[in-house]
Amino acid sequence: MAHHIHVVLTEDLNLGKSGELVRVRSGYARNYLVPRGLAIGATKENVARIEHEKKVAESRNAKLKGEAEALAEQLKSVKITITRPVGEGDRLFGSVTSRDIEEALAAAGHVVDRRRITMEPIKTLGAHTITIRLATSISTSVEVTVAKKS
Repeated sequence: MAHHIHVVLTEDLNLGKSGELVRVRSGYARNYLVPRGLAIGATKENVARIEHEKKVAESRNAKLKGEAEALAEQLKSVKITITRPVGEGDRLFGSVTSRDIEEALAAAGHVVDRRRITMEPIKTLGAHTITIRLATSISTSVEVTVAKKS
C-alpha cells in the first residue's frame, strides 16, 4: 500500500504553486522532490517560514505596484519629441525604436526600461501613441512626435 506525506512546494510544479502544501507519495518526495530542492517536508517550522516569505513577497509586490501607479500618473501627461533626418518625400532614415524612446524619457527625467515599451518601430513622421507596461495590470500611454531634423 502506498504511503502519502505532506510537503511544501518551493517552486511552481504541475502539483501546485510555490508555497502550497500538497500530498504526495513518500517515495516521490524522498527520491525526487526533496533532493532537487523542489519541496521541503511539511513541518510546522517550514510551513511558518513559507507563510512568512509569502507575506514579504506580497508586501514587496504591493510596494512595486504603488510605485508603478505613481509613474503611470506622471507619464500620462508626458509628450516627447524625437527629431530624425529625413530624405525625399519626408521618409525617415532608419526608424524610431524603443531604445530611442527610453533615452528621450530618461532625458525628461523618467526612468523606464525599454523592454516595457510595447511598439513597432516608427517609420513615419507625425504623432504616435506608445504603450508602456509598468506592471502586470498597469500600463500607460505616451505621445511621441517624430519631427524632421532641420
